[in-house]
Amino acid sequence: MNSALRHTLISVAVAVALTPLAATAQDAKNQGYLTAQDGIVKAAGAGVCVRTSDWTPARAVAECDPDLVKKPEAKPEAKPKPEAKPKPEAKPEAKPKPKKPEMLNIEQKIELQGMPFAKAEMTADNKEDLDKFLAGMAKATKARKPVAIGAVVVTGHTDRIGSLKYNMKLSEQRAVVVKDYIVGKGVDQKLIFWEGKGPKQPIPVTKFCDNKMKRKQLIECLAPNRRVTVEVVGRAESLAKPKPEAKPEAKPEAKPAVKR
Repeated sequence: MNSALRHTLISVAVAVALTPLAATAQDAKNQGYLTAQDGIVKAAGAGVCVRTSDWTPARAVAECDPDLVKKPEAKPEAKPKPEAKPKPEAKPEAKPKPKKPEMLNIEQKIELQGMPFAKAEMTADNKEDLDKFLAGMAKATKARKPVAIGAVVVTGHTDRIGSLKYNMKLSEQRAVVVKDYIVGKGVDQKLIFWEGKGPKQPIPVTKFCDNKMKRKQLIECLAPNRRVTVEVVGRAESLAKPKPEAKPEAKPEAKPAVKR
């Protein structure tokens, strides 16, 4: 007898023999498959579950018909909680910037009068006056600090006695003499500008000096015109306390209109 046929007949015989037991178990378990005490009966060799006449796709189990059984829906993965962002560090309050000191524009002038007639020389009084003038610029006062010199203008002058050409040259020589003296006091010569005006800018009071005067008397009368003008322009830091900023005035509240 063929071994395969023999094996099949044995399987059928076993199934028939177990029919009463299977029926009993079938009532308690799934009625779509033939069952025994140890579970669903499977065809020997094939491993296929033996279905009953009551089997329907709705009674399929995963053990026998996994393709017919709905797989449980996978639960959505819980989204990770967003990481808490670190709170920004509080920035330290900016310190108020110190106010820049107020700067003053300084313009001062001196007239060195009474220079010797027909000479480009400074008198002792001229030098003393100029020394005091320069020292005052370099010294602090209650209102300001020492002046930083920005420019010095030196202008030479003469009286009206003599030719214009002669007096123009003499006025320039006087300006140079004073310029050199100022440089000797420590002022940078690059800051000094000089020129000669001759008799073109006389002192107003000398208009009363009459040419009919004797020469010696006329020379003495015109002495204020024989001069050198020194003008200094610079800047200095103010020592005055800065005024507090004015607070904006509060506007008065509007009064409610009176009903008549």
